[in-house]
Amino acid sequence: MNSDNFPFEIEGKDGKARAGVFHTPHGSFQTPIFAPVGTQATVKSLTPVQVEEAGATLILANTYHLFLRPGDDLIAEMGGLHRFMDWQKPILTDSGGFQVFSLDGMRKIDEDGVTFKSYIDGSVHRFTPEISIAVQENLGADIIMAFDECANPKDYEYNIRSMDRTHRWLQRCIDAKTNDKQALFGIVQGGIFPDLRTKSAEFVSSFDLPGFAIGGLSVGETKEEMNAVLDIVPEILPENKPRYLMGVGSPEDLINGILRGVDIFDCVLPTRLARHGSAMSFTGRINLNNQQYARDPRPIVEGCDCYTCRHFSRGYIRHLLISKEMLSGTLISIHNIHTLEELVRQSRRAILSGTFGRYAEDFLTAYGSN
Repeated sequence: MNSDNFPFEIEGKDGKARAGVFHTPHGSFQTPIFAPVGTQATVKSLTPVQVEEAGATLILANTYHLFLRPGDDLIAEMGGLHRFMDWQKPILTDSGGFQVFSLDGMRKIDEDGVTFKSYIDGSVHRFTPEISIAVQENLGADIIMAFDECANPKDYEYNIRSMDRTHRWLQRCIDAKTNDKQALFGIVQGGIFPDLRTKSAEFVSSFDLPGFAIGGLSVGETKEEMNAVLDIVPEILPENKPRYLMGVGSPEDLINGILRGVDIFDCVLPTRLARHGSAMSFTGRINLNNQQYARDPRPIVEGCDCYTCRHFSRGYIRHLLISKEMLSGTLISIHNIHTLEELVRQSRRAILSGTFGRYAEDFLTAYGSN
């Protein structure tokens, strides 16, 4: 596979942290970057315009869910994800592996692939590396992921078998891919074990792919264990390709990932927290359900220039939450996504100015002080 179709330019470095630009058929995006998750071809409770105005330039859609409903063939018939959901910037799709392997008691793994039951109606389906690639080609995302197995991160013996199978599946994904307008990323696995992560990173790096992902983290291990993996893997991956940490999106994890050379992040966290009344800030989370905010005239965060903070008070948003009005989730989601987008923008500026080390230290010191 020729990765020259998807150039990645590193514009600056500060320690291991990098600021770059990745080019796709639907435009370029700057890194570090956070991608909101649009599981069902929608970022929950937001219109595409609202997602864009919150600062997002890349979103993720879920292969497993869209395969089951409405079906990748239907989305292809409707012109692909970009037209289907009216998002004209880059889209990334996962392979479906994480969702399939999280279905305890509802799936069976073999060398060829995975047989699983639908969470919707119990119907039986099968994913193989070839099927995962075919589904993602139908969806039409700019960045697609190799089919991998996301195993229990602390089971050493199983991680050996799982990692080796993931490696064999990567070759099959490469062989199955037919669309040169999609960038296929390989995925590093190996749980929390340094020797397995090293072996996996070296194997996946041996392929000339447009980018590389670090999977199997934020799935039950401690933050210290995750950061220990990130101390190892990015340095093994090619310097001139983007590095994507899958499923990670808390502010402190973004900073710790950028410090260790990660370029791309995604997570459902900002919209999931919003639906429960929790707002993000650079000093921690704010639970807007609390009675103390009932008469609070301030915005969620003083000085934040997101749409929500420019127009509404904490007191109003708490009223919406207590009244179970849908607008509460929308307004907090706008703020939370804006917060993470602003965090990666500030990180990028600090990298380019050579001050990211200090910026990260100050951020991590202040975070949790709210």
